[in-house]
Amino acid sequence: MSSIEESTFKQIADQVIGCLQHQEQVSISLNCERSQFTRFNSGKVRQSGLVHDGSITISLVYDSHDQKREAYTSFPFTGNLAIDREVALQNLTYLRSEVMQLPANPYAVLPEVGDSSQEVYDGELLDSERSLEAILEPVENLDFTGLYASGKIMRGLVNSEGNSVGQKHWFATDTFAVDYSIFTLQERAVKGIYAGQNWNQSAYNLQIEQSRAAISALDLPVKTIPRGEYRVYFAPSATADLIGMLLGAVGEASLQQGSSALLKLRIGEKSLSTLFNLKENFSQGTVPRFNELGVIAPEELAVIASGKLVNPLVSAKTAKEYNQIANGASNGEYMRSPEIGVGTLKQSEILSRLGTGLYLSNLHYLNWSDRPNGRITGMTRYACFWVKDGEIVAPIENLRFDDSIYDFLNQNLEAFTDFQEFIPNTDTYGSRSLGGILAPGMLVKNFTFTL
Repeated sequence: MSSIEESTFKQIADQVIGCLQHQEQVSISLNCERSQFTRFNSGKVRQSGLVHDGSITISLVYDSHDQKREAYTSFPFTGNLAIDREVALQNLTYLRSEVMQLPANPYAVLPEVGDSSQEVYDGELLDSERSLEAILEPVENLDFTGLYASGKIMRGLVNSEGNSVGQKHWFATDTFAVDYSIFTLQERAVKGIYAGQNWNQSAYNLQIEQSRAAISALDLPVKTIPRGEYRVYFAPSATADLIGMLLGAVGEASLQQGSSALLKLRIGEKSLSTLFNLKENFSQGTVPRFNELGVIAPEELAVIASGKLVNPLVSAKTAKEYNQIANGASNGEYMRSPEIGVGTLKQSEILSRLGTGLYLSNLHYLNWSDRPNGRITGMTRYACFWVKDGEIVAPIENLRFDDSIYDFLNQNLEAFTDFQEFIPNTDTYGSRSLGGILAPGMLVKNFTFTL
């Protein structure tokens, strides 16, 4: 059974497509959510509310004598069919006047005939009435600060084939995330994220207990670490931050243009460890498989397999420009549902395998310091510790690092853990974001710290 949002959106799209003139084609997309947002500070609710919001984007292509001109515009989606339909037609009129003033785009791509899709993932979310109690009870007496976001996120896409409706796609999923920090009296902090599609109170309580244990370790005297190379264990969140830098480097366009940090891997000048595997995996239902043109990506696609770049992401525009074969990638050719492959390192063996070195829970301020050579710089943050002989002995002051993927993901990579954690995209600027990265922990030797 379709939702009111899906029904309204598709009726609007049908109306717009029914008004198309000769040589016009459109793609109409919807970004919509029904969400609860609650902000916490010092273990108390500071702001809470419900949001029902959305926007529609219309992209118009005028195709004349093999010269394609395209323009797009967006407007709020109210859910009121009469109002939204009238605004949509007004925007179509506006686009017609704009598109004729634009230069032709030789790489513009029209939607092709393809399958439609409907994917709805219903979860078990907390009722808004009892959510605050469920979140705050386990953190009693803690300086707990963060954001809870929960609800249904929807994406829709309809495009035209000439003057008739082409593909219709609908995606909806229930998601939640508690993105929090717990502070000590010394103003040190443990950061955590509990997220998913089905709330499990026991799992949340266990995570908070683990955060309490980390808080106790932060009360130990702080150790200053001199710059140099150290053995390091990166927790899944830190692994996601590091390897997340590669998610936009696997695009065919950036490789063709020489701007990708993986170019030297592509041409054989550098290599990566056979332990490293990275793939697109849409089976978890965290993001839609269809892209801006309505093309449905494979459910799974190996991108890096045993250290080899086997399937760069190729969009339809890049395929046209560089005579490649598209594989369902978005226009930006970034990974939308990435999964880093697991290894053999067990949870119980992490500290003993690390021996003496650094246990890093979180990172921040990551950037490329030397993109052609794959060098990444950044800093440690939150609950990072010095480990000696397999025991946590002290929290550390923040450190800056600078190291290359061709080192820490090559000869210096010792192991990935045999478990993964889903690290969600918690961005709420404009709207709640979808997706995230499924990441294991990672053990590395000789990782370089500069300050």
